[in-house]
Amino acid sequence: MAENGKSATEKVPAVANPLSEQPSEIASNINYHAQFSPHFSPFKFEPEQAFFATAESVRDRLVKQWNETFLHYHKVDPKQTYYLSMEYLQGRALTNAIGNLDIQNAYAEALNKLGHELEEIAEQEKDAALGNGGLGRLASCFLDSMATLNLPAWGYGLRYKYGLFKQLITKQGQEEIAEDWLEKFSPWEVVRHDIVFPVRFFGSIEINPDGSRKWIGGEVVQALAYDVPIPGYKTKNTISLRLWEAKARAEDFNLFQFNDGQYESAAQLHSRAQQICAVLYPGDATEDGKLLRLKQQFFLCSASLQDIILRFKERRSGKGSWKWSEFPSKVAVQLNDTHPTLAIPELMRLLMDDERLGWDEAWDVTTRTIAYTNHTVLPEALEKWSQPVMWKLLPRHMEIIEEIDKRFLAMINATRPDLEHKLPTMRVLDHNPQKPVVRMANLCVVSAHTVNGVAQLHSDILKAELFADYVSIWPTKFQNKTNGITPRRWLRFCSPELSNIITKWLKTDQWVTNLDLLSGLREFADNADFQDEWASAKMANKQRLAQYILRVTGVSIDPNSLFDIQVKRIHEYKRQLLNILGAIYRYKELKEMSPELRKNTTSRTIMIGGKAFATYTNAKRIVKLVNDVGAVVNNDPEVNSYLKKPVVLHNTFISYALLFSKATSGIDVVFVPNYNVSVAEMLIPGSELSQHISTAGMEASGTSNMKFALNGCLIIGTLDGANVEIREEIGEENFFLFGARADEVPQLRKDRENGLFKPDPRFEEAKQFIRSGAFGSYDYNPLLDSLEGNSGYGRGDYFLVGHDFPDYMDAQARVDEAYKDRKKWLKMSILSTAGSGKFSSDRTIAQYAKEIWNIEECRV
Repeated sequence: MAENGKSATEKVPAVANPLSEQPSEIASNINYHAQFSPHFSPFKFEPEQAFFATAESVRDRLVKQWNETFLHYHKVDPKQTYYLSMEYLQGRALTNAIGNLDIQNAYAEALNKLGHELEEIAEQEKDAALGNGGLGRLASCFLDSMATLNLPAWGYGLRYKYGLFKQLITKQGQEEIAEDWLEKFSPWEVVRHDIVFPVRFFGSIEINPDGSRKWIGGEVVQALAYDVPIPGYKTKNTISLRLWEAKARAEDFNLFQFNDGQYESAAQLHSRAQQICAVLYPGDATEDGKLLRLKQQFFLCSASLQDIILRFKERRSGKGSWKWSEFPSKVAVQLNDTHPTLAIPELMRLLMDDERLGWDEAWDVTTRTIAYTNHTVLPEALEKWSQPVMWKLLPRHMEIIEEIDKRFLAMINATRPDLEHKLPTMRVLDHNPQKPVVRMANLCVVSAHTVNGVAQLHSDILKAELFADYVSIWPTKFQNKTNGITPRRWLRFCSPELSNIITKWLKTDQWVTNLDLLSGLREFADNADFQDEWASAKMANKQRLAQYILRVTGVSIDPNSLFDIQVKRIHEYKRQLLNILGAIYRYKELKEMSPELRKNTTSRTIMIGGKAFATYTNAKRIVKLVNDVGAVVNNDPEVNSYLKKPVVLHNTFISYALLFSKATSGIDVVFVPNYNVSVAEMLIPGSELSQHISTAGMEASGTSNMKFALNGCLIIGTLDGANVEIREEIGEENFFLFGARADEVPQLRKDRENGLFKPDPRFEEAKQFIRSGAFGSYDYNPLLDSLEGNSGYGRGDYFLVGHDFPDYMDAQARVDEAYKDRKKWLKMSILSTAGSGKFSSDRTIAQYAKEIWNIEECRV
C-alpha cells in the first residue's frame, strides 16, 4: 500500500488549493498538506497519514466559512446563545463535514487519485472523547441544528484528554482504559492562544472600605480556548464549539525547588491544572474526587462567562453609551442540566465584584440571561454539593448562594405564606446538620427565567411532581422542548442507501432540512416496488453491520435473522436486565422444543451495547451476564442452524451474505463493545427492532429511540420519555407497547412492599436458569437479589423488572409473529420513518430560539 500510495501521490502535484471543489485540485491540496503540514516522517502516505492530510484539506474550507461567520456576527451584533454543557458526543467529523459542505463525491474521487478509498480513510478517525451518553449527543445534535438554521450560537465545553473511558470486554467483564483520541492530535481543533482567562479556586474574601467584596488568594489556573468548527448543512454558516483546557503559567513553575531536587512540588500547580481536564466525571467517592468534579464545573462556567462578558463589552465599546441592563438582549445562556449551575453565582460575582453592579441590578441581568434544561427526575442525578466543600473551594460563591437563598425565603414569606411549610424542600440550601448541601436544581429553578423538560411526559412530571410548588409561584416559567436528533448524521450520512430511496420516491432531498416531508412516504407504504427497494436498503445495512460484528467480536451473525438492538448507558432503570432475562427464557424455551417446532420460530440476533459507569457494580454485573449468556448461546448448535466458524472476509458484502444458509430458527446474543457515536452509526441503520424499555417515568426523553424510528426500525417499549410521542406520531399499531404506566409505578412499589407481588413462572425460571450455573460459575446472586424481597436498599425490584416481565414476553411474541409477515413488517418499518418528522433537532432548536432564547437567523 505504501508503494502504491507513494506512486499515486507522485503523480499528483502538491499545490495548495484550499477552496477548490474540483477532485484533481482537492487531491493536490491533500498532497500539499501531506508535504507541507507534516505530522509524520516523510514518504509515508498510508491511511492514517492520508486521514490527517484530508482532514486538514477540509479544514481549509471550514476556516474560511468560520472566519466569515465570525466577522458577520461581529458586524450585525445579533443576540447570541451560549450553550454550556459538560459533554459533547461529537462522533467522527470528516464524513459529517464533507456531507454538510456537500463535497463528499469530490473528496471520494480526489482520494481515489491518491490511491485511497474515502470509507477506509474515514475509518481512521477516532471519536472525540468529550461525552458519555444522551446528554452529550443531544448537545452535538443541537450545535448541528444551530449552524444549519443559521442561528448565532456557541457551544462551550471542556477539552477532556481521556474522556470517560474506552471499554474492553475480557473474561472478567468490562474493563476501563483511557481513551486515546488525543494521543496524536485532533486535526479539527484550532488553539486560540489569545483567548486565555484566569480561573481561581480556594482563597478568601477581602472586604473593601466601601463594603464591596473581592475574592483573592488561593490558586489560579489559566483557561485556554480550543475551537472546533461546526458547519451547517448546505449553508455558509459555521459556528464554534469552544473547549477549555486548564494550564498553569511558566512563572508557576518553581525553578529553585526543581534545581533543589524537589521535582514534584516544583510543578505542583501544573499537575493540578492537568487534572482538571483529564477525565470526564472523575470518581467522586473521596473528598478529593468531589473537589475535582466541582473544579471542572466551575472552570467551565467561569472561563465561558468571562469570554461572553468580554465579547459583549468589545461590541459595546464602539457604540457610545450603553448599560448593563442591555446584556440579556444580546446574550442567552442555556445550562444543559445541573452541571453548569455555578454559572449563576459566577455571573453574579463578575457583575458585582468586577463590574461594580449592585445586587438588584446584577440579579435582574442574571435572571433574564440564564435558562435551565432539566434532564432527569432521578434523585441521584439532581446534583447536591456539600456546603463545606463549596465553602472551601468557592467561598465568594457560597456567600452569593446564601444571599439568593435568603431572598427567596423572604419572598415566599411575604407573598406566599401558604407555602411556608414547603420551604425546607424548596429552598436552595439544605441545612441538615448531618449533611448540609446546596441543591443545584433548586438554585437553577429559583434563578433561571425558563425551565424546560425534554419530552412531554417528562415536562408534565416536572410540573406535577418534582417542581410542583415552584409552578404555583411562577406558572409561566416552565416549558417543554421535546428533544430531537439531526437528520444529517442520523439518516442522510449513516444510511445513504435508505436516504437515496427516500429522495427518489419523494422526488426531493429537501427532507434533510425539513423532516416533516417524510410523511409523504405514507402513500407508498403498501407499494410493492417501494417495499422491495426499502428491504434491499435495510439488508445492505444489516450486512454491513454483520461484517462489523464479526470484525469486533468474532461472532458471525445471520443477516436473515431479526436484528434486535438495545444500546445505551448500562443502568438499572434502562433495564438491560429485563432484556437479557427475556433472551435467557427464549433460549431455554428453544432448547426444550422439538426440532419441528423450532423451525417455526423467528430467528433473532439480540445485540446489547453500552458502558457501565466504572464504580456502578450492578451495571457491570449486567455487562458480564450478557457476555456470559452470549458465550453459551452462540456456541450451542441446537439453537444455531448456520455457519459459526471464523471466516476469512473479503471486503464485499456479497461474499459475506453467501456464507449463510437461510436460518429457520435460532438465537444469538452479542455484546457490542465500546459503544460510541461511530458504532451507533453502524448499529442503528442495521436494526429492525430496538428496545426502549425503561421503567415508566424514569427516562426523561431518550434520543436513540428517535434515531432508530427514523431509520425504519420498530420499537418495543414502555410509555416512557419520548416513546409516548413517537408512538403517537408513527401510530400505535406500529409500536410494541408493554409495561406499567408512569402513574401506576408508585402504587406498584407500595404493593410490592406489602407483599402483594406474584411473580410470573417464566420470570422465576429465567432467574433459576442463571443460578443453575448454565452460564458459568460467576456469582450472579447479588444482581438477582436486587429483584428479590419486597423492599430494602438494592432489593425489592425497585425498577419493576418482575412486574413487567410477563407483559414484555407477550409483546416479544407479537414481534415474532409480525416479523413472519414480510409485507406487514416492511409497511410498519416505512410508517415508522414516515412518522419521525417531529423528532428533528431543527424543530427543537427553532422552538428554543423562539420561545426561550429570543434569537433570530443571522445568515452569512
